[in-house]
Amino acid sequence: LPRAWARCQPPSDRGVSTSAGQGQRVGAREERVSGELGTPRARRGMETLFREQPETGNQYLEDAWLRSYLRTHLPAKVLQEVDRDLERFGHRLLTQIRALGWECELNPPVLRQYDAWGRRVDHIITCSAWRRMKEIAAEEGLVAEAYERKYSNWSRLHQAVKLYLFSSSSGGFNCPLAMTDGAAKVIESLGTPGSLKNAFGHLTSRDPKKFWTSGQWMTERRGGSDVANGTETVARKQPDGTYHLYGFKWFTSAADSDVTLTLARVVDAEGQGSGGLSLFFLKVRDEEGKLNNIQVQRLKDKLGTRQMATAELWLDGAKAELISAEGRGVASISNMLNITRIHNVIGAVASMRRMLSLSREYARRRVAFGKLLKDHPLHVQTLARMEVQTRGAFLLLMDIVRLLGLTETNMASEQDQLLLRVLVPAAKLYTGKQASAVVIEAMESFGGQGYMEDTGLPVIVRDALVLSIWEGTTNILSLDVLRSLSKSQGQAMAAFLSSVQRKLDLASSTGGLEPAVRQTRAALGRLEQFMRAAGSKGALTMELAARDFSYTLARIYTGALLIEHAARPDASSTDIATARRWCSQELCPVALELDNGSYEAEAALLDGALVDGGSPA
Repeated sequence: LPRAWARCQPPSDRGVSTSAGQGQRVGAREERVSGELGTPRARRGMETLFREQPETGNQYLEDAWLRSYLRTHLPAKVLQEVDRDLERFGHRLLTQIRALGWECELNPPVLRQYDAWGRRVDHIITCSAWRRMKEIAAEEGLVAEAYERKYSNWSRLHQAVKLYLFSSSSGGFNCPLAMTDGAAKVIESLGTPGSLKNAFGHLTSRDPKKFWTSGQWMTERRGGSDVANGTETVARKQPDGTYHLYGFKWFTSAADSDVTLTLARVVDAEGQGSGGLSLFFLKVRDEEGKLNNIQVQRLKDKLGTRQMATAELWLDGAKAELISAEGRGVASISNMLNITRIHNVIGAVASMRRMLSLSREYARRRVAFGKLLKDHPLHVQTLARMEVQTRGAFLLLMDIVRLLGLTETNMASEQDQLLLRVLVPAAKLYTGKQASAVVIEAMESFGGQGYMEDTGLPVIVRDALVLSIWEGTTNILSLDVLRSLSKSQGQAMAAFLSSVQRKLDLASSTGGLEPAVRQTRAALGRLEQFMRAAGSKGALTMELAARDFSYTLARIYTGALLIEHAARPDASSTDIATARRWCSQELCPVALELDNGSYEAEAALLDGALVDGGSPA
């Protein structure tokens, strides 16, 4: 981003700065330069705005919160190697990857449907920077790291941290990596059958010439998250055992990927379908580079993530391989959804951290009302509140990745697995909302400059807004949280409660944390009361409470993580203040709304009066 800004700004006098301690030198230089150029004073006053550009360095070295987490949790030998790798990667981000990311933004993909002779080619043209991003992803092992398991259960965390650092500079390439990771996970969960062994090797390769990316073609015209009822694509079995797919995919991200997983309903010769959807693997192009009986209808015109090709696709006999049991496609692809939702959380936390880092750096440079922004208490308070949100979201992400790493290496307890199941949808929905709020607040901290396209800030904002939509909207995921509790017959909730209680018990004697521990315990008690009361209220009340319930889980668990982090022997006063600030908010909004009778009142309005635009009788 700084390199991009530098290219966009008009030439300026080197050495001009508004940093503290340099004001007199700046003023003297301005007078000398203006005297030489004969520039009016008013003109000079406006031009100084272009010299207050925030510049950040090595993201890893500047992220003290990340480094403190790694020091606390990683074994010494693992930490030594991971620390070295992340510092090197942070330098590569600064000197190479950020500029490529900006090039991806400036040169979005285009669709060329016909060649000069009128033949249909449906060629999605991507820029060289996008293609270079794919090579870098392979070289850095941004997918491979999780499957090589060099560091056992910590390998998944190492991968997640690299993706966290990469995300905001990736030019949108974090999205195909999410689906590639998800596809590899599905294949691994199926036991890596012989027919997919080659594909798995390509998806997890570190060789840029061999590395494949994968799509995830699920959304159709009739359904977004309602996959089971909205999928119209059918699969017809061929004599050689393969299938031909026929249907229309309404929304396919990273449509330039090499392979994809997709859902379809198997039908017989008479067109009679099976009871459920099945999961298929297909190559997008054949060995000659021709599309696999696929037509690109158009590229989507999106608000954000413009760097990536998202398309509408016709499948007209696309050759595919059935990889799930017939009718068990949705269950089989659930592993992919779990991974892509975690990647969504990574993107959310990364966008928050990036915007906040730029805002903080800007506050050290920008002078307003006679002093730097960092010397205005109200401005610093705003940054501090965003910092608390970002720190909490980061710890929630890291704990989910920690649990995933344990699960993948068969080291997770039953409680760990239950906790992971409920935390993934809760974290995805909550951090998606957090990211939208934080990046918009951070954009405002730049004043008018935050609204200027050539600063790159609106790009981060637009790209963050999709995070509450991708991989399931807030309502869909709230219902998924309830489903996870129901399917486990209360065991997932018991795992959640005991995990929070254990963290609070360990921190209860830490000085300065007493208010945070007390508030979190009180919220936990109110949550348990809600669970008992909701049982007698019926299914409607529980559905109306689903959002608030999911927010409650996210806030309480994040509070417990912040308390745990602040209870470390080497914790700082800032760590303690962060935990206290987080826990001072309403941690259990679902109990508050139930006590206020909100859900009963809302249920009374569901007769359509407000939905239809009318007035209650």
